[in-house]
Amino acid sequence: MRTWVDFMDIKRSVALAALLRQYQVKLHRSGIDQYRGCCPIHGGEGRDAFHANLSRNVFHCFACGAGGTVLDFVAAMDRCSLREAALKLAGQTTAALASPKQLVTRENRPLRPLGFTLHGIDSAHPYLAARGIERATAEQFGIGFNRGSGIFGGRLVIPIHNEHGELVAYCGRAVDGSQPRYRFPSGFPKSEIIFNLHRAAAAGQPCVLVVEGFFDCLKLYQAGIPAVVALMGAALYEPQQRALLRYFRSVILMLDGDSAGRRHCQDCRPTPALCSGSCDPSGRPRSA
Repeated sequence: MRTWVDFMDIKRSVALAALLRQYQVKLHRSGIDQYRGCCPIHGGEGRDAFHANLSRNVFHCFACGAGGTVLDFVAAMDRCSLREAALKLAGQTTAALASPKQLVTRENRPLRPLGFTLHGIDSAHPYLAARGIERATAEQFGIGFNRGSGIFGGRLVIPIHNEHGELVAYCGRAVDGSQPRYRFPSGFPKSEIIFNLHRAAAAGQPCVLVVEGFFDCLKLYQAGIPAVVALMGAALYEPQQRALLRYFRSVILMLDGDSAGRRHCQDCRPTPALCSGSCDPSGRPRSA
C-alpha cells in the first residue's frame, strides 16, 4: 500500500518563502509580500518574469507559464510528479514567511528622481489616437513613441512622477503585441507610486477617482476630470492608501469590472475612510 500524503496539509504547512531560500532563489521585493526575479524553473529568461506572493503562498512565471502552490514549485524544480513533490515536502514544518531582508538581493533604496528625460518622443503616434488619447493630452503628460534604443526603444513611453511632481520612472507600453505589454524599470516599487497623483492633488478637489490603467486615467482627465489617478494595476496597497488620504477626503474606486477589479475593490472595504460611498454592498464600484 502506497504511503498516504495529504496535499492540502502540505500546502498549508510549508511556506513558499522557505522553499525559495532552500532552492537559493534570489528575488527582490516589488510590493507587500510580493517578490520578483529571474525564473529558476526555465533558466531565467526575463529578469522579472518570476513572481512570488508570500501571503498567498503561490508563484507564477510570465515567461514559461509555470505557477501554482509549493507542490507545483517543487515538482517543477525537481522535474517530478505532484505526489513525489508532496512526499519530499512531507515532514517539513511550517516556516515563517521570509522578511524582505531574507529574500531581497539588492537594497530597497528610496525612489529618487531621474537625472534625465527622454527626448524625441512622438506624441502623434497612431497608437495613441487608436486608444482615444488626443495629441494635446499626450503632449501634456509627456507620452509618446520612443524610436530610440534601450529597454524602452520601440515602445510608447509613459512618464511616472511621485506625489511631488518629480519624474521617477518611465513605463514602456508595447504597441505591436510583444510581451511584456508594460515594461517597468527593474525593482520599480509599483505598490508605492500612484500615477498622476501630483496633478490630481493640485486640482484642489476633496474627492479623487481611482482607476487601474494609464489610458483610463488619461481619457478621464481629457474629459474634464482632473482629480483622477491610476494604480497601474488592480491592487490598492497600503502606501498608496496613505498617499491618497493625505490629499483627499474621499476616494471613488472605478476598477475594471473583471474578477480582479471586483476582488480588490472588495478587499479595500474594511477601510471606511478610504471606501466610504465608493462601493456598493457587493463590492462593485459605484458610478462616478
